Amino acid sequence: MTTPSRDRALGRGVSALIPSASAGSATDRATAALAALRTVPVHVGVLQAAVVLLEEEQPGVDPARADAIASTAALLRTAIGQAADDPGAGRAG
Repeated sequence: MTTPSRDRALGRGVSALIPSASAGSATDRATAALAALRTVPVHVGVLQAAVVLLEEEQPGVDPARADAIASTAALLRTAIGQAADDPGAGRAG
């Protein structure tokens, strides 16, 4: 079990990696969060929530942004599918 001070330090470290709402779009924050969690086992529900958030993002007329949203959502769906096929179901990473 982690100690409260370790939890606070971890929280500060993670929040330093993820831009605040005022620092970027939902896509930017999702991308940063995924990069921070790339090697950490993550509950499948978190990945599913990320897909929903990405799909709600409105890229407007920016084709690069639309491509980034689509490719990130596709990667998340792949991870979700791999987790479903994994005997240790419920976690991806």
